Amino acid sequence: MLTLYDELYGNFEAEGVLLELIQSDPVQRLKGIYQGGASRFVNEKWNTTRYDHSVGAMMLVHRLGGSLEEQIAALLHDVSHTAFSHVIDYVLEQKEENYHEMIYEQIVTQSSIPHILTSAGLNWRDILLDESQWTLLEQSAPHLCADRVDYTLRDLYVFGEITLEEVHAFLDHLVVFNGQMACSNLSAAEWFVDAYYKEVIGFFMNPLNMFGNYQLTEIIKLALQKDIVSMEDFLKQDDDVVRLLKNAGDSSIEGMLSALFNSKAETGTASCYDVYQTTKMRWVDPLVIGSEGAAPVSQLSFTAKRAIEQAKQRIEKGVYIIVQAPL
Repeated sequence: MLTLYDELYGNFEAEGVLLELIQSDPVQRLKGIYQGGASRFVNEKWNTTRYDHSVGAMMLVHRLGGSLEEQIAALLHDVSHTAFSHVIDYVLEQKEENYHEMIYEQIVTQSSIPHILTSAGLNWRDILLDESQWTLLEQSAPHLCADRVDYTLRDLYVFGEITLEEVHAFLDHLVVFNGQMACSNLSAAEWFVDAYYKEVIGFFMNPLNMFGNYQLTEIIKLALQKDIVSMEDFLKQDDDVVRLLKNAGDSSIEGMLSALFNSKAETGTASCYDVYQTTKMRWVDPLVIGSEGAAPVSQLSFTAKRAIEQAKQRIEKGVYIIVQAPL
């Protein structure tokens, strides 16, 4: 048995198949895969990892009474993420940002995961290849799910945008209704709507973050064209690929890396910008439990409804970015 501690969820006693999976190479690799792609290269505090998030999603599913199988699915839902997370989606122009889902079965099949689950008497295909059955782990927008809730709370807490007290207060009002996550009161749902758009607009769409991901995308495209890296290299960790790029001895790559690590960025306008970037539409409208059942918070709160509408408009507009190159 191993006691894991997470500031969001507290202690978790990992044993048996969960412990073996946590200690496996595919899950341990996620310690070197950062959630935000290039974000940590432009701001050192933007440094949450896929490992932290995966373990956190597992803990959240457990907290809400999810089965062992759903906890396993939560722990393993991101094992196929490539180095730099969603940057590869931008390289390959995958607008749904789902490349890791496209290669999930292949990556799992070639790993130690099937053996670990089979040895525990579990059917790995039944657990891992149909995520639609895990309604706590995954839901399409605008519903809450462990994936969406954990990365939002985790990022914002680590970045200093929300307090641990706020996190715990929200979690105390997070419940399960007909197999889905919901909020047990209106204020908790309103709080999460506000928090989620701090994540999407304040972090995902931060001009510096968007420039970092744009610049890294251009670097990787060039490196692939020049055979400096291959797609197989992205099954390693972020720093492994960075070393390949730095050690290539290519002046173009070196200059682009310098710009990635040292440039500053700010919001521009449609008439004055260096880079224009859009992002996938992300939105939430949490269910709120009332005396007559559950209803989306947008039907109960004008404040939440307006926040959702304004956020959608901001996301659709995209971001105009002015880049200040290093001196």
